[in-house]
Amino acid sequence: MEYVIEMLNIRKEFPGIVANDNINLQVKKGEIHALLGENGAGKSTLMNVLFGLYQPERGEIKVRGKKVNISDPNVANNLGIGMVHQHFMLVDTFTVTENIVLGSEPTKGMTVDIKKAEKQVEELSLKYGLNVNPRAKVRDISVGMQQRVEILKTLYRGADILIFDEPSAVLTPQEIKELITIMKSLVEEGKSIILITHKLKEIMEVCDRCTVIRKGQGIGTVDVEQTTPTELASLMVGRDVSFSTEKTAAEPKDIYLSVQDLRVKDGRGVEMVKGLNLDVRAGEIVGIAGVDGNGQSELIEAITGLRKADSGTIKLHDKAITNLTPRKITESGVSHIPQDRHKFGLVLDFPIGENMVLQTYHHQPYSKKGIMNFKNIYKKAESLIKEYDVRTPDAYTKARALSGGNQQKAIIGREMDRSPDLIIAAQPTRGLDVGAIEFIHQKLIEERDKGRAVLLLSFELDEIMNVSDRIAVMFDGTIIANVTPEETDEQQLGLLMAGNTEQKAGGE
Repeated sequence: MEYVIEMLNIRKEFPGIVANDNINLQVKKGEIHALLGENGAGKSTLMNVLFGLYQPERGEIKVRGKKVNISDPNVANNLGIGMVHQHFMLVDTFTVTENIVLGSEPTKGMTVDIKKAEKQVEELSLKYGLNVNPRAKVRDISVGMQQRVEILKTLYRGADILIFDEPSAVLTPQEIKELITIMKSLVEEGKSIILITHKLKEIMEVCDRCTVIRKGQGIGTVDVEQTTPTELASLMVGRDVSFSTEKTAAEPKDIYLSVQDLRVKDGRGVEMVKGLNLDVRAGEIVGIAGVDGNGQSELIEAITGLRKADSGTIKLHDKAITNLTPRKITESGVSHIPQDRHKFGLVLDFPIGENMVLQTYHHQPYSKKGIMNFKNIYKKAESLIKEYDVRTPDAYTKARALSGGNQQKAIIGREMDRSPDLIIAAQPTRGLDVGAIEFIHQKLIEERDKGRAVLLLSFELDEIMNVSDRIAVMFDGTIIANVTPEETDEQQLGLLMAGNTEQKAGGE
């Protein structure tokens, strides 16, 4: 059997943790091979070993049957291995072409031949159906386009083995469809792909085989055609997982959040929220459904004080909170699980323990007259880490060192623990595995059952359908329909999200 990649008995340790415990991975030429595991199971670590970013303590790697020592990413590139990272490694102010050729620029005499580079990028882009504009600045293109630039970076360097690290975590449903088409066309051209993911739907749709890792250990490799999402989920988390959320009917009470005629501009001065009205009651979860870029982010930022509203009012319990500071808004009873956990959710270079009190550190018992009480802070952090199953060596580990899913669980623990009246959950399960998603959905429903109001923003339609009691569909800056999950389906929601209000949910 010819394998393009063989990783045999790989062991990788970090202080206090064995990330990869004698794992085996064998990838055939021309296949899409999934690497599946929970957040923090050791998937990215294993791929960072293959890409030369980490050196393993034990084990050997063979590429196309030859034993190799991948001491750094340049060696990996020379062996034809390319990696598309989860958090893109692009220079915002450079053009698409400049990013792609960075470090391997074609030259003409002493200068970079940018015309030649643009032509090469255009040809590659056409060949693989990537459709990027070589002259656009990276800061002006969508996240999906930025990812294509990352893919082109690896192809430009001649990679024929591509590692994709959770490529769909940041994409809209439409962009995910496009990415799947791109991956299939790469394989038709003779490339081999390793796909790190925990989205079972994607594995079933696009992968040939799947290797499962649990808590740093290899569980085995299965043929995708001969397995089911339920079987993969239980291999991954070591127990049965429920895909539908158990909950009783909501019993909405008073209006907690009332948004009236709200108008908000984005950073470029373009109006994104256009006279929007929305109410959320105690004891209900209202889901906002919509295609990314229809004003959802600006709405959430205006409610939480991160962006100024131009006009209209936002009230909590009949008290206006419009344009108050974020701290005043949180202190009046709002918790916010932000869409971008790195930018707005955590201070990455602080220990995870200190991140757990970012909203409350200025109150007793965490500080007195401006002096911090670290003993109380870490005591609190440790109890939240336990309750929310945040997998970290200890509370003193920097937030940056945790996997995305564990960072997310830490934020959710911090925000839920404050017993807020209103919880704003923006993309709360983005990039999480099925076990963690199940846990977070249960937590949101528990909070609802305690009489809290929950506003859920998600681009995952099944999440909106599963968790919401009521769905507000947002299109072009306003709410164009209010429906319940019982009277609609994903097909009709999709039509409404595209602005098609002719066909209201519940029939013609």
